Amino acid sequence: MPVRIACTDAAGWPALVSLWFLREGDTLWCATPARAQAAAWLAREPRCGFEVSTNEVPYRGVRGRALARVVPERGKELLGRLASRYLGEAPTPFSRWLLSRDEPEVALALTAVRATHWDFSQRMQGR
Repeated sequence: MPVRIACTDAAGWPALVSLWFLREGDTLWCATPARAQAAAWLAREPRCGFEVSTNEVPYRGVRGRALARVVPERGKELLGRLASRYLGEAPTPFSRWLLSRDEPEVALALTAVRATHWDFSQRMQGR
């Protein structure tokens, strides 16, 4: 499942972006092309919202507010880790293409400043 990030676009409107992520402590790490709008938006306005949740019963997840940092030097390394997590360790045509692109990649570090969680496992047993 991806993390959904609510950020503010260049015109001041809310924008929602879904990205692969890894969790390291209180930080969610994502990767995106350096030219991606989300990277520019979060560089300009680092305050954002986030949510990671299931779409299957029992519903559970975490959401909150975070401060984002754009970290260019971790982009390619993080993309490799994300590809392994989401696509598996064995190379696939898609993972080979994704990791072979010449396009600069940046990492996005989302550090939670407020988070809440929910887990409806108990009340949804047997459903």
